[in-house]
Amino acid sequence: MSAVGREKQGVAGSVITRLTPQDASFYRLESSSNPMHIGSLAILRNPGSTGNSGRRPLDYDRLVELVEARLPLVPRYRRKVREIPFALGRPVWVDDAGFDITYHIRRSALPEPGTDAQLHDLVARLASHPLDHTRPLWEMYLVEGLAGGRCAVFTKTHSALVDGDAALEIGHVILDSSAAPRELADDAWTPHREPADLELLIGAILHLATQPREAFDVLRHQGAEAFAFVDATGKAVKKMVSMVRAAAVGFADSPLNTRTSRNRRFEVARTDLEDYRKIRRRFDCSINDVVLSVVTGALRNWLLSRGEVLTESSALRAVVPMSVYSEGPDGQLKPAGRVTSLLVDLPVGEPNPVIRLSHLRHATEVHTKHQHGVRARTLVHMAGFAPASLHAMSVRAASTFAEHTFNLVITNAPGPQRPMYIGGARMLEMYPVSPLLRYQALSIGITSYDGRVFYGLNADRDAMADIAVLTASVHESMEEMLGACVQ
Repeated sequence: MSAVGREKQGVAGSVITRLTPQDASFYRLESSSNPMHIGSLAILRNPGSTGNSGRRPLDYDRLVELVEARLPLVPRYRRKVREIPFALGRPVWVDDAGFDITYHIRRSALPEPGTDAQLHDLVARLASHPLDHTRPLWEMYLVEGLAGGRCAVFTKTHSALVDGDAALEIGHVILDSSAAPRELADDAWTPHREPADLELLIGAILHLATQPREAFDVLRHQGAEAFAFVDATGKAVKKMVSMVRAAAVGFADSPLNTRTSRNRRFEVARTDLEDYRKIRRRFDCSINDVVLSVVTGALRNWLLSRGEVLTESSALRAVVPMSVYSEGPDGQLKPAGRVTSLLVDLPVGEPNPVIRLSHLRHATEVHTKHQHGVRARTLVHMAGFAPASLHAMSVRAASTFAEHTFNLVITNAPGPQRPMYIGGARMLEMYPVSPLLRYQALSIGITSYDGRVFYGLNADRDAMADIAVLTASVHESMEEMLGACVQ
């Protein structure tokens, strides 16, 4: 059933949809130091900047026009979150009666000729700021002035908004497989009236009347006696968390785990997909295994550069949400219908790259039997660029694990192995910008596209001043793996 089909009519003609428990948890998980939005950076060759083809360039007006035409495919992007008075139940999605697309799509420019380093600094600043919770939870930036006739589109979408089933990430639908954007039927969207607080309250009470278990939970948390209960429970939870933290592999001593600041650093790495295929064929493993092995080698080199003492048993524990996919005869990497989340120990203490890969291959095989998964039904059957939605879903899958039990999150999502376009501008590179969960100083997002594999490293600015060392180590680790192939 579509998202529209699941919407519920309000008590006075307004249309509301209650956030799912997971949506609500993401919405409330956010803090000023941990914005819970997923980012996507696309670097484009703008046809109007190179003087070729006579095609209309991708400028601000054209981007607004394109996004506005595609909004019917992602209806939640015109809806905002409203809290229920007195917190009687989960928040709801409602139409934003004052929706202004020019508020969400913004324009930025680098001093020409803008460098990649300047772009990455801009992305880090934009990724540091939470979204405006009084409006639909997304923003998009057209960044002009990049050297070589390029521009960039950076998108931020709150993780509560994207579930891969009823709601996709907007980057999924604004791309086309040709320079001529596909035509869609005109959208005569008219917002439903926003419900008043009293309507939300009445609707919540009627909902709770049919959901006794949920009503009991709400009343328990709202009752006066519950405060004492919560206080006592909180002390027990703190004690338990401290025990879990001490027991977690590498957590207490890892430089990757600390209280995060409000600021970020962003770096990228570019590699060739054929290199991963070469290693996969040589060692009879999956591309995902090779990706993890390259990341493990990079983390090892980075830790050594910091003077960390590593033994052969040293490991970092990673939550690895990965889309399950297969490679077709045409070379396309295709999602298989779900995103799985594995808890994997990365053997950073192992100096031999072949043994590291063997450990990881065995670990992923074992953990496949005990994986956490989220659905990806809609995006599998929908044309467009899937990785943006897959990365958003991967963050949701990672949240199923308790904090203090892992060191970092590594998301990996396959993309099409053919050129894609935004408003006629060819996409050259695409980088995920995954959020930092609490006490996580680093997240690594990886996407394959058009024969290359792109790494986006989002890091806490204070804890990861040497993020460039880790980025360079990705290439060193890949060279080490390729060298092992010819031995």
